[in-house]
This record gives sequence, C-alpha cells and structure tokens, in this order.
Amino acid sequence: MIVITVFPKSICAITCLIALAACAPLQSPIGPNRIGVKAPQGTVEIKESVDGLVVGHRLMASGEYELAIKAYNRSIAKDGLTADALSALGSANLHLGRLGQSEKLLRAAVEKDQNFAAAWNNLGVVLSSTGEFNEAALVFRIAFGLDSGKSDEIRMNLTRALAKIDKKVYVEGQELEEFELVRRGNGRFLLLQTPNSDV
Repeated sequence: MIVITVFPKSICAITCLIALAACAPLQSPIGPNRIGVKAPQGTVEIKESVDGLVVGHRLMASGEYELAIKAYNRSIAKDGLTADALSALGSANLHLGRLGQSEKLLRAAVEKDQNFAAAWNNLGVVLSSTGEFNEAALVFRIAFGLDSGKSDEIRMNLTRALAKIDKKVYVEGQELEEFELVRRGNGRFLLLQTPNSDV
C-alpha cells in the first residue's frame, strides 16, 4: 500500500498556482501577431433599395394590383407625386374596378405631365369603360399624337373608340376587354376583367 503525504504548505502552493493561472489574460487567436480572418478595410457601399415603381410594374404584370398600389405608394413617399406614379396608381385602380379613383389619378398625371402619352391612353381606357367614347377618342388622339403613332396599343385603342362612336353601340361588360393600358416605356398592361363598380 502506497501512502501519499501532502503537506499543508504544498496545498497552499498548488492553490496559488491555480489562482494565478486563472488570472492570466487569454490570448485571442485573432490578434496583431496571429493569423485569422481580417475585417474588410475602407467603407462598405450600401446599395439603394429597388425603385417602388419598378416593383409596382412587376406586380401589375403578375396581376397583384393591391400589392402594386402599395409599391407605388412607397415610391410616392420617396420621390413625391410624380406623373409616373400617379399614372401607375390610376392603372392599378382601374384593374380593381375603382373607375372614379382611377380617372382622378390619371387626370392628375396628365395635368402634371401633358406630354405623357401612356397616361393619356390610360385615361382614355377609363373613359371608354364608362361609355364616354367621344372624350375617350379625343384623349386617345392626344396620346397617339404624343406617341407619334409608334404604339400599336394606342393606335388600336383610338380605332376602337372611333368605331364605338360610329356604331353608337355601348354594350356594358364588353368594351373594357378590348382596350389596353400602357405605361411609359415599352410596357403594357392588359385588362383581363371588366371593372363594374367604383369603390
């Protein structure tokens, strides 16, 4: 049998060594003399968020009209009531059947930018949807002139409005499916359903 004798002085010395080791500062693996991951130097560029109009146009193209309105409103909060934003809101409201609201927004858009062919066209679509073919034809003529006849959609809308005037025929629930909304640039929004009430 082996007997280990521990003296009180050695217990005290061991305890002191453990305490000193606990108080020693820890060395980080990432330090000036250590190899490790370095933080990026200089300034970090934060990209601007995507334009609300662009997001809204994408949502319109996918038929998400309420979400498009929210995106357009974010654009207005950032850039103000631009003709583009007013026209886009008018078009979205037309898709939702809010004809009165749509007309007000589109009239405001053409008032703000009288050379905005797409807004004139879309106002013509609203007027056509309420049976105002005489004014619609006039508005389509303005859009056609501003566009220099480049847009097939505007030309077709003008032709249809003139045909409605000539025939004096107004069949509720059919005329809107024939007219097409357009937006500034090359985009267009097709009316797939006929709005039937103003909300």
